[in-house]
Amino acid sequence: MAKLGKQFKAALDKVDRQKFYTPREALQLAKELSFTKFDATVEVHLRTGLDPRQADQQVRDVVVLPHGLGKTMRVLVFAQGEGAALAREAGADYVADDDEWIKKIQDGFTDFDVAIATPDMMGKAGRLGRVLGPRGLMPNPKAGTVVQPQDLPRVIEESKGGRVEYRLDRTANIHVPIGKVSFDLNKLFENMATLMEAIRKSKPSGAKGTYIKRVTIASTMGPGIKVDALAAQAMKSFE
Repeated sequence: MAKLGKQFKAALDKVDRQKFYTPREALQLAKELSFTKFDATVEVHLRTGLDPRQADQQVRDVVVLPHGLGKTMRVLVFAQGEGAALAREAGADYVADDDEWIKKIQDGFTDFDVAIATPDMMGKAGRLGRVLGPRGLMPNPKAGTVVQPQDLPRVIEESKGGRVEYRLDRTANIHVPIGKVSFDLNKLFENMATLMEAIRKSKPSGAKGTYIKRVTIASTMGPGIKVDALAAQAMKSFE
């Protein structure tokens, strides 16, 4: 077992591991206990009662957080013709509109955070699955990153402003960033409330038993803070 660092252990000692905190208490504690020299990310971790092996128990969607993520999101768009022009006008950082770009990415270029594609470019983008797939960058209709050219300006704006994807992983968990520890507590709360509402609405038809079993909040490298799951699911951003 890895030895705990002094700073992590000091932070962990301040967490009551028998207590289930309210969302606001947990967010405040995550802010207070962050010890990194950089502006750490605050993440929400959900343990679900879903079976990832079942097609009717999948969760995958996107949500636009009202206060963003506190980071500059670099957007690459696979588009050509009118779509490429619209993407450039909308502020895309990179527009992959030819085979040279496809080769560049095949050779390992992944200096971007979000990849969007128009349907007519998915044939070429699909060849990059081995590069983009493991990094979570592959455009996908379910994630809202395969769109018609006229929708590119909106999706690019959302991607740069706080649009995040959430999905069920192979261990039945969902992990989502909701901002930085430097954020005002109310902004973190509203981001989390928006996320939780979206996840409630994404409950799959095949879900059985308890949908959300456990909720944990943690900052980068910080200890996990257990949250009252019922309180988290009842969050409203206007509180």
